[in-house]
Amino acid sequence: MPSADDYRGAAELRGALRRFWRQSEAVMRRHGLTTQRYELLLAAKTSRDGTGRATLGELAERLALAASSITELVARSEALGLVRRELDPSRRRSVFVAVTSEGERRLSAAVDELAGERAALAEIVARHAGDAGSS
Repeated sequence: MPSADDYRGAAELRGALRRFWRQSEAVMRRHGLTTQRYELLLAAKTSRDGTGRATLGELAERLALAASSITELVARSEALGLVRRELDPSRRRSVFVAVTSEGERRLSAAVDELAGERAALAEIVARHAGDAGSS
């Protein structure tokens, strides 16, 4: 049976997550990004191979989207000048997605503006790490 502290911890964590999400959305809007475009830019920038560009397959996996959805998201983001597609010269069928200078400008501004929010959320999460009733 959860204790009163477990309930308080769960409430604090859920409230912090809601505040973080609300702040994130406001910051993204200020920088002309949707949540999906922000996540796409982050995923491409932090590709697994460290090159700052990711394959469509990696992006679909990391963003938990179907291949057709990631293709559409990349196409819309490319039309806005946020990303560009690049063919892999060694394997012509592989397509990479890289962040453009415009995408980098917007992503950098949003990530920088959210630094305090991330720190506050991380502190609350760390305080409640391991709490059984914090969901």
